[in-house]
Amino acid sequence: MGTDNLVFLENLEWLDPTGDTIVQRLPAEGSGEIKWGAQLTVRDSQAAVFFYQGRALEAFGPGRHTLKTLNLPVLTKILSVPWGLSSPLRAEVYFVNLKVFTDLKWGTRDPVAFRDAELGLVRLRAFGVFNVQVVQPILFINSLVGTRGIFTTEAVEGYLNRVIVSRFNDYMGETIDTIFDLPARYDQLSEALARRLKSDLARFGMALTHLYINAITPPPEVQQAIDDRSRLGALPDLERLARMKAAMAMEKAADGAGATGEAMGAGIGLMLPAMFARLLQDGGGTSAGAIPVPEAAVTSCPDCGQTIPAQARFCPFCGHQQVVFRQCAHCGKNLAPNARFCPRCGRPADAVPAPWHCAYCGAENLPDASFCNQCGERHKEK
Repeated sequence: MGTDNLVFLENLEWLDPTGDTIVQRLPAEGSGEIKWGAQLTVRDSQAAVFFYQGRALEAFGPGRHTLKTLNLPVLTKILSVPWGLSSPLRAEVYFVNLKVFTDLKWGTRDPVAFRDAELGLVRLRAFGVFNVQVVQPILFINSLVGTRGIFTTEAVEGYLNRVIVSRFNDYMGETIDTIFDLPARYDQLSEALARRLKSDLARFGMALTHLYINAITPPPEVQQAIDDRSRLGALPDLERLARMKAAMAMEKAADGAGATGEAMGAGIGLMLPAMFARLLQDGGGTSAGAIPVPEAAVTSCPDCGQTIPAQARFCPFCGHQQVVFRQCAHCGKNLAPNARFCPRCGRPADAVPAPWHCAYCGAENLPDASFCNQCGERHKEK
């Protein structure tokens, strides 16, 4: 190709006009002729990942960077022979949006099956919202984005929705015996669901910042059974109320009509302390289903487990690199870019666990799901 047709990229930067773009590649299609010494501008809440010949070589944080020997020592060795450092190179730069993406929807497209100890097989619907953030740009691109020129929240929302629903179904099957116990364990269910999702999202270089469960709804006939059970539980209180009213009526009859006002005043005076105590108890709660996850300035090294600064590129205790290129799909071990086998579990680095099909209904489920989303049966190998 002649030099007249070349388009040199000398100033690389990106702004998101939509607000929902996670990754944008420059150029959007193919590889660009990036001039050696080009300026790379990375804004706050962004990271730029430099790719050459399909390999991620470096990640750049906020600031203005010059693409030269100082920034890309690996690329310097590649270009030193035979072209020299003055030649343009065909490469791509992926800009990753590191802001927190809020109000992403999750929910059961089809009701999930739950085997209730009292009601039998029940199908439940659940839905809510969640917030995510990219924390490992290179791992995120290598595991989810691939070679796409643009990657939006819509692309990741569908997959994460499936993961959340699967984890919700697993926790319900393992810890909840009957949905009559569900209201008392609503907060516990929310927190446990967030903890399980943490490792799922970490495999793709993402973090869950907040998760909200808006509702868990059984079918109308099951809801009616729950309401009937609640009415039965309230009968002792109704009986005490009836006895109190009967006693007040007898007192009024004994004292005569002139003492009615005094009897009512005394009864209200006795009831006010309990009413105020109950009011104070109910007023100090928080809304159920919200899981605030504080932003931590520290993290833990995946190899030695020591607490280190969240922005550290290397662990000061063991020297392990914190910028993750890819992870083992089986044990989560950080892998080098050219690793063929996992040093922890010994499995091939490119091996991906296959989804399993339920032996009872044939439905496809996530590889590490414990219960079938369609019929609620436990996976035989779990």
